[in-house]
Amino acid sequence: MILDAARAAASQLFSPAFRGAFFKTLGLTLLILAALWFGLRELFEIYAMPWLDALLPGLPAWAGWLGLLAAIVAGVGLALALALLIAPITAAVAGIFLDDVAEAVEKESYPQDPPGKAVPLVPAVLLSLKFLGVVILGNIIALMLLLVPGVNLIAFFVVNAYLLSREFFEFAAMRFRSEADAKTLRRRNAGTVFLAGFVIAAFLAVPLLNLLTPLFAAAMMVHLHKMIAAREERSASTPVVLERR
Repeated sequence: MILDAARAAASQLFSPAFRGAFFKTLGLTLLILAALWFGLRELFEIYAMPWLDALLPGLPAWAGWLGLLAAIVAGVGLALALALLIAPITAAVAGIFLDDVAEAVEKESYPQDPPGKAVPLVPAVLLSLKFLGVVILGNIIALMLLLVPGVNLIAFFVVNAYLLSREFFEFAAMRFRSEADAKTLRRRNAGTVFLAGFVIAAFLAVPLLNLLTPLFAAAMMVHLHKMIAAREERSASTPVVLERR
């Protein structure tokens, strides 16, 4: 089921039905990153550069290259900071458009089934912030564990697999059931959902491709939820045959 759901999501990722959510997510993410870049650069020039100028007044003219070097290092630092922020910002932005993705998957792959109900605007914004917090928390934990030899790479995959699979599966399930029922369904199939999270974590680990992680994860979990729900319905409808002794 996991591989089938991942293949189905990957095949739909660049389909016309997904383009709207993709371009809206990518455009808004790039705008936020650009605003952060200019904002952080202005803060550096306002607060850090005067401090560097005051620190170097007695040095000979040739030492002015230190200030230039500091500016270059700061620019590299800002670029790295923005690179680390790409995943959480994309998660927050995409959280607003996840219902568009889920609706596209349901219409294209399950046209015979009743459509799910979109999450209202306020809960959708709260869900978006929740995705942001989950991604930030997961990456902070993973970064802390990077200092522990032997578990750094494993920590990244395990933490992100658990957190992302939980949130995205419950999102997909909540389009068809209450939040409490969605959580119960996820716990009942915890192993399958958790293993599916490793596919999402692997997607997240690929540079540039990780911009599409929330859209891929949402699509994959819509497929996985449909498969799990269908399996449970079949199990519930199968009569139990008692053997005679």
